Amino acid sequence: METANETSEEYFILIGFSDRPVLEMILFVVNLIFYFFAVMGNSTIILLSLLDPRLHTPMYFFLSNLSLLDLCYTTSSIPQMLVNLWGPRKTITYIGCVVQLFAFLSVGGIECILLSVMAYDRFVAVCKPLHYMVIMHPQLCLQLVAFAWLSGIANSILMSPLTLSLRRCGHQRINHFVCEMPALIRISCVNTSRVEGLVFFLAIPIVLVPLTMILVSYRYIAAAVYNIKSAAGRKKAFNTCASHMIVVSLFYSSIIYTYMQPGNVASQDQGKFLTLFYCLVTPTLNPFIYTLRNKEVKGAMRKHLLRH
Repeated sequence: METANETSEEYFILIGFSDRPVLEMILFVVNLIFYFFAVMGNSTIILLSLLDPRLHTPMYFFLSNLSLLDLCYTTSSIPQMLVNLWGPRKTITYIGCVVQLFAFLSVGGIECILLSVMAYDRFVAVCKPLHYMVIMHPQLCLQLVAFAWLSGIANSILMSPLTLSLRRCGHQRINHFVCEMPALIRISCVNTSRVEGLVFFLAIPIVLVPLTMILVSYRYIAAAVYNIKSAAGRKKAFNTCASHMIVVSLFYSSIIYTYMQPGNVASQDQGKFLTLFYCLVTPTLNPFIYTLRNKEVKGAMRKHLLRH
């Protein structure tokens, strides 16, 4: 076991694409642009949800939580990634690595469950519209969000120490941009099958059960939308639900590929791009897919911009 003093002074080298300087500069520019829009878009959703009474509804309450998660995702990894892409130093401190690992595991777990909560919200809105405000009352919304946050944090509290406790035998070179669990497992010099088995086991309640709930909810939503007689109502319901399914597909496909085979070394470059996708691209797209094109949000933005 490493001593506390040795651990506190340790650092890691994040290799990333250091063998391809041109690609690094391209990624720096692209990441900087995406990070700017991710911060601006998600911050706008949170502020509008707080300031505008018309957005004090369950749907926007869940969306503001999703925006907060996306800000945590990007801010925990992208600034460090930009520093490493820009300069010759590709290092991260041990504490910085711990923070990234904890944030990735927490936010990933929370978002998986929150997306299933949002699917249930859309199910009630489309299939039981007359009882929507009775079913989705504020207390239930708070309880569902609290359950999502506590479950994700509990998952991280369990998996982060286990991942960091794996012996590395002096290996400090991580073939990745960030301190992600699969990348840390790969540099271990001991048998990691138990940890990988636990990861797969925990993925069932954290990833697969919420995904199943989403698919079941949207099966009923699709049937309800098909039976709506009004063309305008059918179009509005379809647009809202289709945008949610786009986000779900993008997020879950990359998460399942990365975390349900954590020790896989078949295509590490592909894994790096998938990480960029769900920690930067998806958080950037979420505000535009979900809300910034909605009439309610456009009206709230216009109102507050004219006021100031």
